[in-house]
Amino acid sequence: MSRQENGAGWPYGTFLQRLTPTARTALLDLGVRRQVDAGHIVIHEGWRESHLVLLEDGLTKVTANLPEGRTALLALRVGGDLVGEMSALNDKPRSATVTTCRPTRYTVIQPDRFTLFLREHPDAALELAAMMSDRLRWSNRRRIDFTGYLVRQRVARVVAEMCRTHGQQRRDGVVIDVQLTQPELATICGASEASIQKALRELRRAGLLDTDYRRITVRDLPGLRAEGLLDTDGE
Repeated sequence: MSRQENGAGWPYGTFLQRLTPTARTALLDLGVRRQVDAGHIVIHEGWRESHLVLLEDGLTKVTANLPEGRTALLALRVGGDLVGEMSALNDKPRSATVTTCRPTRYTVIQPDRFTLFLREHPDAALELAAMMSDRLRWSNRRRIDFTGYLVRQRVARVVAEMCRTHGQQRRDGVVIDVQLTQPELATICGASEASIQKALRELRRAGLLDTDYRRITVRDLPGLRAEGLLDTDGE
């Protein structure tokens, strides 16, 4: 059974993983495929455009502009994820920018074709609603983390979540396969870069993780989840 037919082949929680084999095949055949290098913008914040982007392989970051020229990292999206669905459904300008972090293959889908797809596959429409609900819940959690937890706990929670969505199990731990800078981690945790550096030092000293250039290896995931006051067996 191919990856297109087997939902288990796509990362957990992604749109393609949620779909039935029939709906997944139909969606993958819906648009025009493209292959781009790292640093390519696939969606521009503020632009009036309504196509959707179905990521098939690669990694992208979702960012939004802040006052004084700063940029906030809102989310990371991987192969199997759908982006751009909000503008496709409500015909409003893009709310964020989506940029590739490494070579990425994706499909561009026009909104009228996607709407027809949802009508023909009502189960996919339900999964789309569930996906958008999960994203809203994640956003709400980040808001809670900003006010309810110490910076070290926020970092532990975000890194533990990234282990689930972007982690690769290796002999020496879970490697987060995302090139993430400390300023980007600071924006997603709602803390200063200096506070993030201190939190990472403390987590390293506790033996919970190691950091290298834009790379995090989690040595003790249950311990990290406990540090973040999360259930040790996952959500």
